[in-house]
Amino acid sequence: MGFKMGIVGMPNVGKSTLFNALTRTAAAQAANFPFCTIEPNVGEVAVPDTRLTRLAEIAKSKQIVPTRMTFVDIAGLVKGASRGEGLGNQFLANIRECDAIAHVLRCFEDDDVTHVDGRVDPVQDADTIETELMLADLESVEKRLAGLVRKVKGGDKEAQQQERLLKDAQALLEEGKPARLVEVAEEDRKAWTMLQLLTSKPILFVCNVSEDEAATGNAHSNAVTEMAAEQGAGVVVISAQIEEEIAQLDAEEAAEFLAELGLEEAGLDRLIQAGYTLLGLQTYFTVGPKEARAWTIPRDTTAPKAAGVIHGDFERGFIRAETTAFEDYVALGGEAGAKEAGKMRVEGKSYVVKDGDVMHFLFNA
Repeated sequence: MGFKMGIVGMPNVGKSTLFNALTRTAAAQAANFPFCTIEPNVGEVAVPDTRLTRLAEIAKSKQIVPTRMTFVDIAGLVKGASRGEGLGNQFLANIRECDAIAHVLRCFEDDDVTHVDGRVDPVQDADTIETELMLADLESVEKRLAGLVRKVKGGDKEAQQQERLLKDAQALLEEGKPARLVEVAEEDRKAWTMLQLLTSKPILFVCNVSEDEAATGNAHSNAVTEMAAEQGAGVVVISAQIEEEIAQLDAEEAAEFLAELGLEEAGLDRLIQAGYTLLGLQTYFTVGPKEARAWTIPRDTTAPKAAGVIHGDFERGFIRAETTAFEDYVALGGEAGAKEAGKMRVEGKSYVVKDGDVMHFLFNA
């Protein structure tokens, strides 16, 4: 299990350039004019995790299988998108299918790259997109409420739950606030997710700066950081230009290039890490001579649910999980050393998996 992140933003902010770099492909045409991305481009990338490589070395695994993340490059949105302007309706629908939104904001000055509104103001751009998403949500909520009237009157419990949640969202949207601010009870979480409201998606602001400002940011990215803090959103400063260059280099060359720029890691790594934090995700590992593999799960996942990510039979027939913390596995030289030192634990159905756990599941077929 990875997750799907939609890359959105105004035209010409660097979305397609970033997508090309992140997915190591040229699938999205990057060009200096609005709406050059006519169909959403989808790309999968391996989630970088140095722990997985270390585990494979210790276990002498023949194959390394990282978990994966999906990026969806969605065409540039403009003011009026909620009413269909700039191909808006088509792309608003694509956003609904994503788990989170990476909102790319132009934080660089370049007279050769036109801005659809003729100015560089990332905070205003963010407000424009958020407004369009809220307007689209409000229209959707009103239509759904109208369609639920008969079922609600008939006493349909599911319809009554949907109506209550939709009205909570409507109240905020009418105040000009996104649906993600609705306080959702645990028992309503699944129904809330099924509503697929655009502004209920967790949001990560991606500040696209020039190459020489990637390590320090600038006044534009600082303004976005302040805005993100007020909204409780994530923020990453990145240079799509740098990421595009790194995509053409091997690992050693990329590391040298980043060091020259004063950067410790690639923007892809920071973007994924921020996305994981945003969605409350973590990683556990399965390790053996055949393969070392990473699996992504939500935080607070129990052992049976974690086993179910591998195969439904693992969850249904779960007996127990042999579990070793990553640090112990490495320090003690692998499974045998961890078991001998008493660091391999036997955990039952109530065990909550921790980030970095190395696990072996026992189950009834």
